[in-house]
Amino acid sequence: MDAVISGGCRCGAVRYEARGKPRNVTVCHCADCRGATGAPMVGWLTVRRDSCRVTADPAWFRSSPRAERAFCPSCGTPLAYRADDLPDEIDLTLASLDDPERFPPRDHVWVSRRLSWVALPPGLPCYPQARGS
Repeated sequence: MDAVISGGCRCGAVRYEARGKPRNVTVCHCADCRGATGAPMVGWLTVRRDSCRVTADPAWFRSSPRAERAFCPSCGTPLAYRADDLPDEIDLTLASLDDPERFPPRDHVWVSRRLSWVALPPGLPCYPQARGS
């Protein structure tokens, strides 16, 4: 059965819904994620782009030569990430989900860039870079 995944920004101006089984439920420790969000790490899940619908257009910015990130233009909540080389996928921020408890992270990526004071929980796989790198 396909999951219905819903969420949105803090002020409610941008809402999204996706259907399907999420993939890559992860926490990223890379410098790009930290810089784009102001957080020490960011939780993500991946869904098919064609399954994701939004109620209002978020603002997009090019955060690196290979990717864009979306945020609410009213309140600034980070919402999504899309890589140029993965045109069928979009990543949604776990903290912007209506129920982030439904999707606990399955691993950590880019732990080679982790801030020294961030403790990793035991029992989850940790990858020095991207998964499969």
